[in-house]
Amino acid sequence: MKNTITKKRLEKYFSITSEALEKAKAALDETRLSDAEDFLDMATRYFQDAKHFQEKGDLVTAFAALNYAHGWLDAGARIKLFKVSDNKLFTVD
Repeated sequence: MKNTITKKRLEKYFSITSEALEKAKAALDETRLSDAEDFLDMATRYFQDAKHFQEKGDLVTAFAALNYAHGWLDAGARIKLFKVSDNKLFTVD
């Protein structure tokens, strides 16, 4: 079902966000390193929160935290704190 958060569906989004985190880590804008690291830290913390909620069986809150994590990554990419061009993982078009 499209409007149901399943373990399988959640794993798909964990995989996508994990890949985006790794790409962002490798593409920090060195000229604005403090801001880039701050955005990456927030994304990482929300990603870790999502894992915590997943482990507790709270899939809805895990999904919400995962979306916040990816939101920080998208925002950082959008304002060029991360030098990424992958429009499948980031909103950089």
